[in-house]
Amino acid sequence: MTFAHKLRTRWQQANTLLCVGLDPDPAKFPDRFVDDDDALFAFCRDIADATAEYACAFKPQIAYFAAHNDGEAQLQRLIAHINAEHPDVPVILDAKRGDIGSTAQQYACEAFERFGADAVTLNPYMGKDSADPFLAYNDRGCVFLCHTSNPGARDFQELLIDGAPLYQHVARSIAQDWNGDGNCALVVGATFPEELKIIRGIVGNMPLLIPGVGAQGGDVEAVVKNGQTTDSTGLMINSSRGILYASRGADYAEAAATAARELRDEINRYR
Repeated sequence: MTFAHKLRTRWQQANTLLCVGLDPDPAKFPDRFVDDDDALFAFCRDIADATAEYACAFKPQIAYFAAHNDGEAQLQRLIAHINAEHPDVPVILDAKRGDIGSTAQQYACEAFERFGADAVTLNPYMGKDSADPFLAYNDRGCVFLCHTSNPGARDFQELLIDGAPLYQHVARSIAQDWNGDGNCALVVGATFPEELKIIRGIVGNMPLLIPGVGAQGGDVEAVVKNGQTTDSTGLMINSSRGILYASRGADYAEAAATAARELRDEINRYR
């Protein structure tokens, strides 16, 4: 099953547009994980197991694992666990890769073969030849940065080129020229709802990954109304900290499940 088909099936069968971000920070873990050498894996495993029924996707952020000794091995185990126990929920490796073709080939192998992710986030700045090694895995997803959620997004992404901002050129090129196998998606920040509406108009039904709700201040209602497709899907609305750290007590997994369910329900109210 391709990433695109897996995601669409999940949207419909689980009735959810919620993407659960897995950005583990040991400083915020419950006390039970102190001195646990497998804390990154164990904590994220528990969160994934508790929230899977509410998730249309999981999004582990590679830096939160790679910064620690044995972290990448724990990430590999985590994705293997999700693939085995929650095979209907796609995994997006948040790595934001982008490099020359030969290096990109190694990054593609890392994401799809070593880690076993269904999709990976990518930076399109170096052009299509840097994306081709990822696109060649046409059963996997390529999720390109378009208009990001951070305040500095305007520094370059809104620079005018031939009368239109750069992010619109990115959206149009990927939708029209890079998406021949239907395995592309875009990252669009919840903090820029008007730009989100414009991007949806450019790319049609292409999936959009939406960071920036919760801690970054993105408005759920504006995201859904400006970003959903005609069938009320098309979005992966990500929440990380609000779910991961809903509680730092012994009930951390149950609290995460509650936070995920509440956000899933809030999203669905506006669909």
